Amino acid sequence: MTAPVVEGLDLDVLDRFLADRVPDYAGGLRAELVSGGRSNLTYTLTDGVSTWILRRPPLGVLTPSAHDMAREFRVVEALHGHGVPVAPPVALADADVLGVPFAVVGFVDGVVIRSEEDLDPLSDADVRRCADGLVDTLAALHAVDPAAVGLADFGRPEGYLGRQVRRWYGQWERVRTRDLPDVEALHARLEAACPAESGAAIVHGDFRIDNTILDPADPARVRAVVDWEMATLGDPLADLALHVVYGDREFGAVLGGSAASTSPRIPGADALVERYARASGREITDLGFHLGLAYFKIAVIAEGIHERHLRGDTRGDGFSTVGAATAPLAAAGLTTLGGTR
Repeated sequence: MTAPVVEGLDLDVLDRFLADRVPDYAGGLRAELVSGGRSNLTYTLTDGVSTWILRRPPLGVLTPSAHDMAREFRVVEALHGHGVPVAPPVALADADVLGVPFAVVGFVDGVVIRSEEDLDPLSDADVRRCADGLVDTLAALHAVDPAAVGLADFGRPEGYLGRQVRRWYGQWERVRTRDLPDVEALHARLEAACPAESGAAIVHGDFRIDNTILDPADPARVRAVVDWEMATLGDPLADLALHVVYGDREFGAVLGGSAASTSPRIPGADALVERYARASGREITDLGFHLGLAYFKIAVIAEGIHERHLRGDTRGDGFSTVGAATAPLAAAGLTTLGGTR
């Protein structure tokens, strides 16, 4: 019997793939798109007995080095069982199976808080505990010795910040849909102000509340960190700064108008940085630069989503206004760099 059609997947092919790799697989695979278009497409898979998560690149033309499924799967596989909550790894496939690479991990039951409204059931005290738990999880990730989990060659931490400035400007040149002087000015300022790295660690590259799965009984407990497509070895303060910058109200437009990370109920930047400093024991240096770089990344990501939307390669609602966030995010990045020279 032919499986139902799900855009981006061939369920008949996947059915055979899982049958070869998953013990006690029951067959009769069903799938549903959970989210897609902004980054990798995410699907739930089930055989009626077990449930898994499949991640594959977005539809359409992809920017080089983005959506690296093997990289995402490798870091999850390495971190599993080593003090950082991740989904259990199941299988990785190259493009020979579905035409694009994809990764399958076990389903982690829990709560994903995506919008400001999703925070409504939580008390103010629980929101603060949740924010602290997220920062503590980020510090725990940065405490993992890459060599001890087989990730010594996962990136080149020396020169990471300079490469990030160049890489994201390269992305900008590929996805830009208009001239935005603040983006150009921010790039120039970052090039001129780039400091030496504060240290080296496994960095997530996109750490925020909706890229975690939380315990329904205790929002301070992270059951799994997800969406590892930008992970590498680099400066841990870049990860912290990105987590902080996701609290800017302008970021809400990038996620369709409402982002939990922008809620005024979540502790502000100073509180998050202080919590991280205590949890990690790290000295916080050159924070203005790191925040400026974080704003630059998010501005380029917003423009990339906008460009894919204009091409018709996004799926779902909330994409028509994303492009409006690019310029304000770049302007905010320039403001944070005011004291770095």
